[in-house]
Amino acid sequence: MNQINKIYINGEFVTPKGTETFDLISPVTNQKTGEVVLGNAEDTRMAIAAAKKAFTTFSKTTKEERINFLKKLHESVSKRENELVSVMVNEYGGTLQFCRMSVQNAISAFTATINTLESYDFEKTVGHSKVRFESLGVVGIITPWNASNSFICNKLATAIAAGCTAVIKPSEMSAAQTQLLTECFHEAGLPEGVFNIVNGLGNVVGAEITQHADIAKISFTGSTLTGKAIAKGAVDTMKRVTLELGGKSPNIILEDADLDQVIPMAVFGAYMNNGQACIAPTRLLVPENRLDEVNKLAKKAAEQVKVGKPDEEDTLVGPMVSTRQFERVQSYIRLGQEEGATLLAGGEGKPQGLEEGNFVKATIFTNVRNDMRIAQEEIFGPVLSIIPYANEEEAIAIANDTAYGLAAYISSSDQEHAERIAARIDAGRICINGFSHDPYAPFGGFKQSGIGREYGVFGLEAYLEPKAILM
Repeated sequence: MNQINKIYINGEFVTPKGTETFDLISPVTNQKTGEVVLGNAEDTRMAIAAAKKAFTTFSKTTKEERINFLKKLHESVSKRENELVSVMVNEYGGTLQFCRMSVQNAISAFTATINTLESYDFEKTVGHSKVRFESLGVVGIITPWNASNSFICNKLATAIAAGCTAVIKPSEMSAAQTQLLTECFHEAGLPEGVFNIVNGLGNVVGAEITQHADIAKISFTGSTLTGKAIAKGAVDTMKRVTLELGGKSPNIILEDADLDQVIPMAVFGAYMNNGQACIAPTRLLVPENRLDEVNKLAKKAAEQVKVGKPDEEDTLVGPMVSTRQFERVQSYIRLGQEEGATLLAGGEGKPQGLEEGNFVKATIFTNVRNDMRIAQEEIFGPVLSIIPYANEEEAIAIANDTAYGLAAYISSSDQEHAERIAARIDAGRICINGFSHDPYAPFGGFKQSGIGREYGVFGLEAYLEPKAILM
């Protein structure tokens, strides 16, 4: 049984003042694997005080010093790559394929940030003035459970590059992953108080970070509902916020696309990270005159998807993170049938032989209308909706007819054609002909998918305050 009873404040592993515990449950067996002692508001205030003290000197560090710190973090995290993958698979239930990629993203966050920092000028001439970009202050970093270490590494790397100090509240459901990552960070030997990590609940630790006057900025990834609550709380002390929230991403298959190639890819993409991905392309928009062909290809692809134990190499979809998440997905599968959508693959219940865990069948609905709840609401599970469109104008209208605007995908044999469509889609990041990631391109959402951007210069400047000096 894994007992996690320390938090990290001012360069040390310390016993929290909080005494409440949270059970860690395997999503594969639903058996308890450990427990974590949760920090409380007092622990959070101690962490903020440590970060505030450290900021007075850390904000004065040079670019070269910050690059050196980032190199040390990269080295210490890289050395434990295999362990980080293993603990993510076991605790979260992510597949080996996904967890390897996620940990690689965590490691590469430091090198990408170094590259951005090396070429960034903290003082620029604008008009007849100098503009200095200065460190904001203490940053509150709040991360979810679906790619915990990747989010933490990216946000912390950016904060350090900007000369900010941090108080991190990871998901309590990711405590084993956090423990290992904290050991990596500790080994890097950063100055005391530069980063502090407090396990705890959102309504306790997260609330204290949100309301505390000494937090200058919050960087949050998670649900739109929680993001709204953070934004409301942050305004009282005029905190800057970066909010990367939910999504209901369209995947537009244009008439000239090769269906044999793009439909299987679309199905597999919708199931990325067990379907627990804010950027997952869960609305598949296809020409209505080719719907029958699409249905056959999609059904065949779904039948090839292995739902299974996450530590097996060929598993594409592992378990939902918790029984609560499993039940949520099941409720949407029932709802889709009640709304009149056609169940093409999967459905309610667990796959045969996987009854103990939180496993969901790889599910596809077709003949979906965009006004159905399964097409409008973020399900966060392996459920794909196929929506037919009459022409490209309707495809664009359907794609944009959502409260969200995080990501979108377009498939076409004509690159320029796809780019013209992309220009009309309301989303922060659009992939053409596949799924790709660029750590230097801005990432964030339109509409209720968030505020602000992460990655590259766009992310760095969100941790800086411009000061104009007029002469």
